[in-house]
Amino acid sequence: RKTDPQTKPPYRRRRYFRVQWKPSAIRVRDGKLILSNGRGNAPLVVPWRWEAPVLVELGWTDSAYELRAVYSRPAAEPVSEGGTAGVDLGEVHLAVVHDGERTLIYNGRELRAKRQYQNKLKARLAAKLSRLQKGSRRWRKLQRSMRKQLRQLDHQIWDILHKQTTTLVSTLHASRVQTVVIGDVRDLRKRVDYGPAANQRIHQMVSGKVRWLITYKAERLGMRVELQDEAYTSQECPRCGCRHKPKGRVYTCPACEFRFHRDGVGAINIRRRYLGRGPVVGVMASPTGVRWHPHQCTRVARDERERIPAV
Repeated sequence: RKTDPQTKPPYRRRRYFRVQWKPSAIRVRDGKLILSNGRGNAPLVVPWRWEAPVLVELGWTDSAYELRAVYSRPAAEPVSEGGTAGVDLGEVHLAVVHDGERTLIYNGRELRAKRQYQNKLKARLAAKLSRLQKGSRRWRKLQRSMRKQLRQLDHQIWDILHKQTTTLVSTLHASRVQTVVIGDVRDLRKRVDYGPAANQRIHQMVSGKVRWLITYKAERLGMRVELQDEAYTSQECPRCGCRHKPKGRVYTCPACEFRFHRDGVGAINIRRRYLGRGPVVGVMASPTGVRWHPHQCTRVARDERERIPAV
C-alpha cells in the first residue's frame, strides 16, 4: 500500500477462503480421494469409501477444515399414476394441503415470529442510524451490524421455508400424489387494502417463494405442478356450494351447517375446481396440524460430525 495507494489487501487470511475442485481434478483410486492441485504440486489425498463426487470444496469451520462433497442426483421418473392434491397458501398457515382423504395444515407461527422480529429490528436500528452522522465511524459500524443481523434472519427464514416445503412434498410423494395444484395468489397484493398492519403482513407473504420451492422439489420427484385460480375458494361450501364469507378460522355454512377449517375449505375447493367436480357429500375428517420446530446446530453437534484426516 505504501508504493501503490490503489491496492486493496485481502480482507481475511487465506485459511478462511474456500477451495473447490471440479470433476477434471477429482479421482477415486484404491479407496482414496485424489484432488489435483495443478502441475508440479502434490495432490491432496483423503481416505474415501464412496463414489467420486462431481464437486469437492474445502472450507474452514469454527475449529478445523472441513471437506464437502457434492453428488448429482438422478432425475426421478414421472409418476404415471396417482392422486391430486390441492394446496392453499396463506399468511397465518404457510400451506394447507388436501389430497382427497386428509387435510394437512403446515403451521407458520415460527415464520411469522421471525418476520415480526425482523420488522422490529429494522425499525430500532433505523432509528439509531437517523441520530448518527452519515459516513461517520459509528454510522458505518452500525450499518455493518445491521446488515449482519438482517442477513442472519434471512437465512433463518429460508431454512424454515426449505424444511417446511421438503416435509410437504415428501408427504405428498409418499401418498402417491401425481399432481399438485397450487392456488394462484400472484395478484393478491394488487387488490387488497386492509390498513397498514394487515397490508404489511400481506405484502411480506412468501407465497411466491413457497410456490417455487414446492414446484422444483415436486418436479424433482416426478410430480406435476399446476396453478389454479382460487377466487372464493375459502367462501364456498364444499358440501352444498353455498357461498359464505367466514369470520375467524372456522368455516360454518349457514345452509347445511358444514363446519371445517377455513384454509382447509380453500384447499378442498382448489382441488375440486381443478378436477372439475361439484360439491362433495359426506363427513370430512378433521385436519391434521404440522408444526415446525427449529433444530439448533450446537457446537457439540458440529464436533460429533465425522472428520476424515488428510494423508
